[in-house]
Amino acid sequence: MCESGLTVALADEQETCHLGAALARTAPGGAQDLLVTLAGELGAGKTTLARALLRALGVTAAIRSPTYTLVEPYEVGGRKLLHFDLYRLAGADDLEALGYRDLRHDTWISLVEWPERCGLAVGTADLACEIDYFDSGRRIKIMPGSHAGHDWVSRVRAWRDGNSTQIGSVK
Repeated sequence: MCESGLTVALADEQETCHLGAALARTAPGGAQDLLVTLAGELGAGKTTLARALLRALGVTAAIRSPTYTLVEPYEVGGRKLLHFDLYRLAGADDLEALGYRDLRHDTWISLVEWPERCGLAVGTADLACEIDYFDSGRRIKIMPGSHAGHDWVSRVRAWRDGNSTQIGSVK
């Protein structure tokens, strides 16, 4: 893992939601086309984290899993947010057929579950999140892949240090 990354042990779903909220509260406001990838086994908490992040960013509508629709669009304050689930795609050609590049144009934040299904075609993540089972809970590794991502991780750390809400143990 990159030294500037962050590893968080999450005891339960509530802590996963707190981390999603922390990511939302610290998201780069002026940046555009931010990409957050969410990798991990089935049931690890990718959708839970994405929903918490979207809700904390201000999405008031129902937040549906994009498992069957492949992409769910949202808008907050005139800014587009996209939530993709690539589990059912076979590769980069399917992603291209979905219109991924065009959809991401002028989008503030795109959340992509199962990025490994389409490899490099997904793009370089500003934040690459890997969630796995750990003890009786989960562990998430957050690795920045851009300047905006490095700044974002720094803000998450600062928020966590100055906030009494527990989001698990942070390294």
